[in-house]
Amino acid sequence: MTRFTASKQSAATVRSSPKEVWAALTDPELLPRLTPYLQRIDADGDTWTWHVTRVPVLGKSIGSTFVERMHFDEPDRIAYAPHPDHPDQQTQVRGEYHLEGRDGGTRLSIDIEVSVELPFPRVARVPVEGAMVTVMSGMGVAFSRNLLRHLGER
Repeated sequence: MTRFTASKQSAATVRSSPKEVWAALTDPELLPRLTPYLQRIDADGDTWTWHVTRVPVLGKSIGSTFVERMHFDEPDRIAYAPHPDHPDQQTQVRGEYHLEGRDGGTRLSIDIEVSVELPFPRVARVPVEGAMVTVMSGMGVAFSRNLLRHLGER
């Protein structure tokens, strides 16, 4: 197994208020309905266990479960990182959402990094990490579409 890492940043302005966007992004029951491949989240305070269905990467399907420590700085920042009590997880995700009220709506930005041990050799780093970015981009597009629909903007 080799550890591969990919990251993605994006931002958009939506018409909904920061309060409405915050409510969606902090709802562990709603997020799986908005996020492709996310089966469920088991939330226990600031400890969230994410259950991901099989994600296609270069002809293989990889599923995982990982535990995150969530940091909620209402109303403008949500940060997440691998839980310190689970340092050896196959999948590790870290990132931040930033929400900023703007012109009656919300500027929403995300910075996310996914690191995962996969059954590919190190020499496959470039195509594997490229595939990871492609999957993350597709997930981001679908998440955005679903979030806008949930917020009544589509």
